[in-house]
Amino acid sequence: MAKVTIPASEQAEHFQISPDYVRISMAAAIELGLKPGRIHRATCDCINLLQNYPEGCYANCTYCGLARERPGLPEDNTFIRVGWPLYSTDLIAEKIAEREIKHEVGRVCVSQVQDHRANADMMDTIRRVHEKAPQVPIAALVSATLLNEEKLLEIRDAGVDIIGIGLDGATEEIFDEARGKKTRGPHKWDYHWTIIRKARELFGPMNVNCHIIVGLGETDRDLFNLFFQLRDEQIAGYLFSFNPEPGTATQDLPRQPIHRHRRVQLVKYLIENCELSPAAIAYDDAGNLARLNAPEEMVNEAIDSGLPFMTNGCPDRHGVMACNRPYGSYRPGEEYRDYPFRPNAEDVAIIREQMRLDDVWAKTSLAA
Repeated sequence: MAKVTIPASEQAEHFQISPDYVRISMAAAIELGLKPGRIHRATCDCINLLQNYPEGCYANCTYCGLARERPGLPEDNTFIRVGWPLYSTDLIAEKIAEREIKHEVGRVCVSQVQDHRANADMMDTIRRVHEKAPQVPIAALVSATLLNEEKLLEIRDAGVDIIGIGLDGATEEIFDEARGKKTRGPHKWDYHWTIIRKARELFGPMNVNCHIIVGLGETDRDLFNLFFQLRDEQIAGYLFSFNPEPGTATQDLPRQPIHRHRRVQLVKYLIENCELSPAAIAYDDAGNLARLNAPEEMVNEAIDSGLPFMTNGCPDRHGVMACNRPYGSYRPGEEYRDYPFRPNAEDVAIIREQMRLDDVWAKTSLAA
């Protein structure tokens, strides 16, 4: 049930709701000067916006701070463990335009929640941003359950060039347990894939991305099979590290070990960028990585570049990754799960130690 008791006719007097108001990530609020603060070693080059409704979100994902059955009021909840302050949409659009004049904005991303108003309100938000800052590229992080081909075409025609879809679970079973029928939520695995593939058709190769959470109970085999599938279908995969959100159904689920996340990041990079073959990966009886048969030169070059361990995010207008989500997978003072900047040599040394790769890596040569 929705956690609101104020009649709909009175809600506008009590709540600042979309499309007139939107939430903004704390890092983006700092970047636009709406909040004081400083982002350690990074800038925030994507302005992430999130719809706001008094009912919160009608989905009931077990790990999400916006879940329908999470205790407390929606306006008090967090999303990916950080607060998202609420501002006038027009004010944010003006701040984006001001920053674009001073320093090019990498991208804006408008995120939906599960609500019957979400599609129309997202179009309104996109229009307001584009009126003030027409050169800034816009992505839409959508709820597939709300969409069909007609809605996807409307989003594309509004000027959105990249679509993101929260698949989150690496398999249908994990999806159902975390987002679907077992949560009393509205989401369906097959329909998500229908929308993902239709978006891929309409927006083009690598202009659609699937968010994937590592640490919901999936195996390495599950993840790597999904990475190979996404590569073959020219759909981007964006990794997120599960981080238990207080008050959610998974608040007591432990985080995965850091060595596992580092290995998953590396193998994903090798699959996407180095044509790693499925035959190069061996699994134990539980479906987790037991042996990586990969050339020493290839693996060391990938690790030393630091690129596998950076945040997966949408690019700016020049093709450079813009959406780096500072503090999306970790809190200030915690170890980085993904780096919102390119790791330097000192960072890479830490990554190598964390990864414990020698336990599973069977080094070969490129000539083999």
